Amino acid sequence: MSPKSAPLSSRIFTWQFAFFLLIACCATFFIVKRFIFGIGSVANMNNGYPFGIWIALDVVVGTALGCGGYAMALLVYVANRGQYHPLVRPALMASAFGYSLAGLSVVFDIGRYWQMYNMFLPQYMNLNSVMLEVGLCIATYTTVLWIEFAPTFLERFGLKAPLKTLSKMLFIFIALGVLLPTMHQSSMGTLMIIAGYKLSPLWQTTWLPLLFLFSALCMGYAIVIFEGVLSQTGFKRPSEAPMLAKISRVMNWCLGLFIGLRFFDLFTRDAFGLAFTGTTQANLFLLENGLLLAAFILLLSPALCKKPAIHFLGGCFVLAGSGLFRFNTYITGFDPLTGHTYFPAASEITITLGIVAIEIMAYLIFVKTLPVLPSIGKEPHKI
Repeated sequence: MSPKSAPLSSRIFTWQFAFFLLIACCATFFIVKRFIFGIGSVANMNNGYPFGIWIALDVVVGTALGCGGYAMALLVYVANRGQYHPLVRPALMASAFGYSLAGLSVVFDIGRYWQMYNMFLPQYMNLNSVMLEVGLCIATYTTVLWIEFAPTFLERFGLKAPLKTLSKMLFIFIALGVLLPTMHQSSMGTLMIIAGYKLSPLWQTTWLPLLFLFSALCMGYAIVIFEGVLSQTGFKRPSEAPMLAKISRVMNWCLGLFIGLRFFDLFTRDAFGLAFTGTTQANLFLLENGLLLAAFILLLSPALCKKPAIHFLGGCFVLAGSGLFRFNTYITGFDPLTGHTYFPAASEITITLGIVAIEIMAYLIFVKTLPVLPSIGKEPHKI
């Protein structure tokens, strides 16, 4: 086992774990109902709104939350900042969870889910489809993430020969792990360009691919900060504040580029005035950008960045603001102009909460049984 990481070896089944298990069980009931009685039995999606929260939240926002591995790969392997390497494995694990469960959400969302395999058959591929590129990239990247994370399992079970072989080949998967998210995260923005006039001018722009890519990077660094602080407080671990403070500054550079590009585009298209019309779309636009501007201003000071509470708060603002940007692009800012409306059913929300609960339970199981978090010797763990 690598001396740099070790399992927490504490009790898995706690009251927190039981709470999330209860949510997952409730979600399972509705998932079974969906597969037996059809998607209409649990979802409020319709001909005007074919994308509900399973796509907008679980996939579009969820995969961005799973970009911690992508963001850290750029920082550690591309920018050659090896001092951040202890954060790579936890970020990879969270990314693998996020992308795997996003793929699961797609299965719920597809009407004829039993024919989903056709997407991988060349004779059925529509090579002009942006959605096909997104689907294939996400499926491939999910596989790549688990291969990159595989050394954790090999170390845990002492399989030195396979570990040595995989280590020699890992650079290939690291390269793919940088290429694939760059492709599909930007393509998620391209997908909504196709919506044309149905998407509000507050979000509709040819810059959407680049904006989605920057938002994924911002959320990737933000989730690393978020998880780092929570694991420190929840498991009573030594503070990683100096390292997380540096990452918060990297995140703020990405955030500054995102905000600058966003407002430059709005002003050049004369669309900024729509933000003050008092509509639901306008108010949510102001909320998303208010959160991002608050994070940017908060993290401008190097002295403030060093405080765990500040970079954690900034990370939370970035997660909320960037996530809302993506959600608004797919749901709030979209109007099919057919008289259709959409609000998620309680069962839809329960399934989404269940997916989040499964991810949290998997996180607790993995960090307590596998060498994921940096080794710090023996100390008490709270949860």
